[in-house]
Amino acid sequence: MTLVTTSADFQENLKNGLTGAFPEVTFTWHDTIEGTEQSGDLKKADILITYGEDLTPDHIRKAGNLKWIMVVSAGMEKMPFKAIGEKGILVTNARGIHATPMAEYAISVILQTARKAKELLSQERDQVWSRKLTMTELNGCTLGVLGAGAIGSETARLAKAFGMHTIGLNRSGRPADHFDETLTFSELDRILKNSDFLVSVLPHTEETAGLLTRDAFRKMKNNAVFINMGRGTVTKEEDLIEALTDRDLAHAVLDVFEQEPLPKGHPYWTMENVTVTPHISGISPGYQPRAIGIFEQNLKEFLGSGKNYHNKIDVSKGY
Repeated sequence: MTLVTTSADFQENLKNGLTGAFPEVTFTWHDTIEGTEQSGDLKKADILITYGEDLTPDHIRKAGNLKWIMVVSAGMEKMPFKAIGEKGILVTNARGIHATPMAEYAISVILQTARKAKELLSQERDQVWSRKLTMTELNGCTLGVLGAGAIGSETARLAKAFGMHTIGLNRSGRPADHFDETLTFSELDRILKNSDFLVSVLPHTEETAGLLTRDAFRKMKNNAVFINMGRGTVTKEEDLIEALTDRDLAHAVLDVFEQEPLPKGHPYWTMENVTVTPHISGISPGYQPRAIGIFEQNLKEFLGSGKNYHNKIDVSKGY
């Protein structure tokens, strides 16, 4: 019998749904990877469900029967891919489940900056009646999205409702849904120069780390807004702080950082042209159900032909 073990806590209704749908599979539920070790389930399991941040090469070596790792998140940078690749273990993830909440987050903060929400709240708190704030209409503005995948496409779809022009960036430059234009990394300068709002949903890879340099921010419009909800490593903090201080761009909305939690006393906390949110853009009540939905589809495949997995990861590349 196939044994599935977990190192992440799941809602009871999801556990019950899985055990009811797959009576031929044994499920053991643990909240931590240590729990799977102590019970002996890690050593015996065919399948491990994890958030992907708890695994080490040692865990992979101990998992003597492991054939498949389901990562119920999209981020993969902490996975021990070398050890996984050496054992030929299949890896899939939950790519795409963040599209709805993260796209809604992006549009919400775009509206907040365009309609001066921070300034209005400050005026209200100080009981100041002033109509001097200059609002921005989204209609006719250009939205640039670094990462024209599922999240980026959903963000572009919502932006089109406001009459925005949408430019996406991906590796291939192939057209993506809801984008008027799709560019490659070699055309980054074009998206920087033309975007009124620039959203990054890029993952952490060798290609994306430090992509937005000090020089890159100099190429942006000085009234542009940068929104980062992908990974904090896409830019170096000192470069972005300098760019904001020099007014190379108007505002940054940051949901991800090089160090999390963002330390007290960090300049971002007190910069008027920075909005800080605590890595919440993808949080939603629908997170676990969507992730388990992908797992269920792949479990049927695992128990059947084992050929057409959703969100299969290239272990050699890490994505």
